[in-house]
This record gives sequence, C-alpha cells and structure tokens, in this order.
Amino acid sequence: MEVVILPGTRQIGRLAADAIETLLRAKPDAVLGLATGSSPLPVYDELSRRHHEEGLDFSRAHAFALDEYVGLEPGHPESYREVIRREFTDRVNIDPANVHSPDGTAEDLPAACQAYEDAIRERGGVDLQLLGVGTDGHIGFNEPGSSLASRTRIKTLIEQTRKDNARFFRSIDDVPHHVVTQGLGTIMDARHVILIATGARKAQAVRDFVEGPVAAICAASVLQLHPHATVLIDEAAASSLRLADYYRHTFESKPGWQGL
Repeated sequence: MEVVILPGTRQIGRLAADAIETLLRAKPDAVLGLATGSSPLPVYDELSRRHHEEGLDFSRAHAFALDEYVGLEPGHPESYREVIRREFTDRVNIDPANVHSPDGTAEDLPAACQAYEDAIRERGGVDLQLLGVGTDGHIGFNEPGSSLASRTRIKTLIEQTRKDNARFFRSIDDVPHHVVTQGLGTIMDARHVILIATGARKAQAVRDFVEGPVAAICAASVLQLHPHATVLIDEAAASSLRLADYYRHTFESKPGWQGL
C-alpha cells in the first residue's frame, strides 16, 4: 500500500487523473471502477477538463459503478447510476452503453448481483478502481463486519452510514436501508485501486485501515493485502498517522519512472 499525502483536493485530483490518463493512453478500452460521494469529485473534474481541453478519449472505455441503493425508482436523482452520469460520464465521451451499475430495482436481487459479477468478469476485470472511505472504514457499501472475501451482494446499511448520506436526501427517512454493493473480494480483484480520503473527519478511518490490523471491523483494511493499492489523502486526513513523515519522504524520493 502506497500512502501519498498531498496539500489538497486539487493535487489529489490531478495525481489520480494522471494515473487514469496513463492507463487510457496505454489501453484505450480499459475498464474503470467508479465511486460516488465527494471524494472522487476532484478526479472527475480534472478528467472532464482533460477531455475537453486536451482530447483525453474515453470512447472505448468501460466503467462499472461500485454500488447502488435498493428500491429507488429509475431516474431518482440520488440513485448512484444518476449521480455517476451527472458527475462524470455525461461530461466525457464514454459510450453510455459501456457504463454499468448494479440493479437495485431487480425483482431477483441475488440473480442481479451474480449477473453484475459476471459482467465485470466478461470485460476482463477492472483495471483501475476509484474508492472513497466512510468514517467507519467502509469501502463501497461494505459495512463493518463484512466478509473480506465477499462478492457483489445485498447489504443493510448501519445507521451511521444512513446519517452520513442523509444530506443528499430530504431527510434520513428517505435514505434506503438496503443497497447492492461490490464485495471486498470483488474490489480486491481490480488491478489497481486508488482510494481518496480528505478532511479531518476521515483521519480516524485512515489511521485504522492504513496502520491498524486487517480486520472485518474496518473493511478498508483489506487493501493492505492488495498488490497495487494507492491511498491519496490530504494533510487533515493524514493527521492521525504515526508514519506520516515516512510516507512523505517515500513519495518525495520516489523514482519518476515508477509512476503511481
């Protein structure tokens, strides 16, 4: 796991976008894993700018979303399919047919979960997965206690997650109790994972998953076992790390040819 501490969100967005641009130029039909929430927004903004100003091409790329609420009607503004369309895919030239999301409205949800796993596998797996992290260490909607080997499945949200997400709805009563999410095992299959965390509210979660034990109580800690996991954080999110100075030194001393 590589931990990179940067001054702010603009620098984080640029560095993550560099990795995605390098991937797309080497592999135009790359498979991207997309996350929602505030963490990836600087990345999406920078990728959109590069598309419009520098011609970065997404026309052959595919994308798979991490998760989706169960029960929101098609087109609901807070469904993650709509959020990803609004925040990213409508702003670049990716083919809408190549953008995939879990189906939270399926009559047979377990079958829909398996179909999503199959679709990822049929595309050759995810090349680069973007992630945020919850205040309790969840990634995707893999809440504390999730199996480290889990696959795409239905999960019940804990109340803290519903409270955290209530700001996107009229009230917490409108936040669904259930979701469909890629599992931790699914996420671990991605060839490169980039997790972004900013702000002091994420400092405890960052310390737990970067420097704590690998344990189901902190789902993101499974990334310690990933062969190519990159953690991009600002100074506030890094404030509780014991080895912050070492991480800074390591990144400053990194050979340019190594990339992210």
